[in-house]
Amino acid sequence: MPAESSSQIAPGIGDLLVVARTFASDRVGLLSVLAKIPDPRKPRGVRHRLAVVLGLAVCAVLAGARSYVAIAEWAADADAATLAELDAGGVVASESTFRRTLQRLDASVFDDAVGAWTQIRTRPGPGRRRLIAVDGKTLRGSAQDGRPGRHLLAALDHTHGVVLGQVDVEAKTNEIPMFSTLLDRIDLADAVVTADAMHAQRGHADYLAGRGAHYVLTVKRNQPHLHSQLKKLPWRDIPVGHVTRDRGHGRIERRTLKVTIVEAGLLFPHAVQAVQIVRGRRPLKGKKRGPPRPSTRSPP
Repeated sequence: MPAESSSQIAPGIGDLLVVARTFASDRVGLLSVLAKIPDPRKPRGVRHRLAVVLGLAVCAVLAGARSYVAIAEWAADADAATLAELDAGGVVASESTFRRTLQRLDASVFDDAVGAWTQIRTRPGPGRRRLIAVDGKTLRGSAQDGRPGRHLLAALDHTHGVVLGQVDVEAKTNEIPMFSTLLDRIDLADAVVTADAMHAQRGHADYLAGRGAHYVLTVKRNQPHLHSQLKKLPWRDIPVGHVTRDRGHGRIERRTLKVTIVEAGLLFPHAVQAVQIVRGRRPLKGKKRGPPRPSTRSPP
């Protein structure tokens, strides 16, 4: 039952987007997690249990709802079997109930509860490491009335494609100080954490080493001395370790990867290896052709 969006994505609904995809095939797990979240409403006059309200909202968002009205419409149209699986009664919550509940909900508590569950479900098997990507994204449609969109910094499990945690990056700050706040919630023992050049910070490297984690960070000119050192390595003498070719978006991309150990060390805490990725692009037939456009990336 897809629901039409009747307005821009509200902040409370944005938190449900990731959760909906996480629990797409596990409604029982969904209810057990949502039942542990404290109810922000006053007990007097409460007609619908919080886990039921949140369960309906998550399923509605999974079905395409992107507004409080659309969530309420989806819940009202849900069949008896669906309502029974979500432990909902014959009368479902109204639009105002969904709106007030989601707006009052503590997003951090909500994220912590869901993140703890996803970490358990995605725990690596023996002899395997957890691979975590840290990246920030602005929620599409969250900018309203001239205000900037809501920006979230998230930690994604590479193997399962599941978000392990996310934090709100307020307009007056940026992603850098929220890096450790996000990862404090996640077990990093022997994990490999990847991040873009914004997070190629010495403090981040020390933090990850202190948590027993490994890292792969992209280096650009935000670290000029390190960037210069990496550029001067004898890449011509280092054999190619891996080659990939991808076709899509009207072009062919070829990537070559070289890896070397830097015995003398790098100008960056705990870094002992350097990786060079060279990417070339060529348009497909029928597209405007031109010379290949190579670009180089060098994470330590």
